Amino acid sequence: MKYLLNIIILIAFTFGSVRADKLVIPMDAGQKNHLKAYGIAFWVLEQDQEVEWLLNYEGGSFMFDHYEAIEKECLLRGVSFTSISENDANKIKDQIANPAVNADVVKLLKAPKIAVYSPKTAQPWDDAVTMVLTYAEIPYDVVFDDEVLGGKLPLYDWLHLHHEDFTGQYGKFWASYRNASWYKEQVKEAEDMALKHGYETVSELKLAVTKKIRDFTIGGGFLFAMCSATDSYDISLAAEGVDICDRMFDGDPIESGAQAKLDYTKSFAFKDFRIELNPMVYEVSSIDVNPRTRRVKEENDLFALNEFSAKWDVIPTILTQNHERVIKAFMGQTTAFNKDQVKSTVIIMGENKSLNEARYIHGTMGKGQFTFYGGHDPEDYRHMVGEPPTDLNLHPNSPGYRLILNNILFPSVKKKKQKT
Repeated sequence: MKYLLNIIILIAFTFGSVRADKLVIPMDAGQKNHLKAYGIAFWVLEQDQEVEWLLNYEGGSFMFDHYEAIEKECLLRGVSFTSISENDANKIKDQIANPAVNADVVKLLKAPKIAVYSPKTAQPWDDAVTMVLTYAEIPYDVVFDDEVLGGKLPLYDWLHLHHEDFTGQYGKFWASYRNASWYKEQVKEAEDMALKHGYETVSELKLAVTKKIRDFTIGGGFLFAMCSATDSYDISLAAEGVDICDRMFDGDPIESGAQAKLDYTKSFAFKDFRIELNPMVYEVSSIDVNPRTRRVKEENDLFALNEFSAKWDVIPTILTQNHERVIKAFMGQTTAFNKDQVKSTVIIMGENKSLNEARYIHGTMGKGQFTFYGGHDPEDYRHMVGEPPTDLNLHPNSPGYRLILNNILFPSVKKKKQKT
């Protein structure tokens, strides 16, 4: 059935009537549904059609050849679009090409294959990435420890790390939730997985998974993480060979002098952090801003996207495309990153300078790239365990969720020759 549908769509693209030469999806404040617009761009790529991303033009608009099938898909999904002639499209490109204009055009060539690292069982919290992928109608596969350790990651272009604690401390939920049924089930599932793969502890299992993800990234993969997956991932790498887990997590006490034995050269984004050794404290390290000393009201909690040169700094420009430059902040188990502990090689794309916080960062690792985004849910300021998920039908123009989707399309970008 799916094969037949693809044939029908191909015929529509090949022989469908064309009322204008180009179809443009504006991504400025006039767009009715920014999030589903990314799904349209992804869908066009799935049909083996090229997409042009007009960076910094009308909020980062998309443009492609105008086929009737694309127009119908936009109408079906409630996405705003305009039809223009080839001549008008060239005028836009000429305007963008002007050296005085901070804009550029990049080509998207194929739909990336997406994986989400997440347990197959239900969790007591939702995940912003899987929610927005589903809402935007962008397909993805769920992978977990079996697939990662089984060498499946090279099958994918882009990997998201779901709400996960790669240090083997179960999110430091022990103090508050150790008697909850979901916590006990999570511990049992993780311990069974470790035993299955020949590891004595969950922390050893997660380290092996972390290193496989590292190899995926170094080999050219695109890694995206939010909330606790960001700092716990780097801590796991830096603590290789060091027992930082207390007895309630792995059956024995923390290794003496564990802090001094961390190797920050192994981590992706962070340096000089101190691990939180107290199992009663709901925090894994000093990377995350301290919620007890963070004095800011919700209505004043914001972060700004930094501006980059579209013609020279193409990657951060792509990842910060938006119709708003000041974004409502949101909390999580890891809310924001202490800027003093972000490596100098990492690009800070979104920050609150007055609080010395980085919220949205990007870097390279080998042939690959990674993006870390602080916080749990861009449209839920303080999301608690067990609360219902956000209904994105109520937030179709969310600038915070747009940042996630910029990363989804990033692996599709045709690489340009390095400017000299």
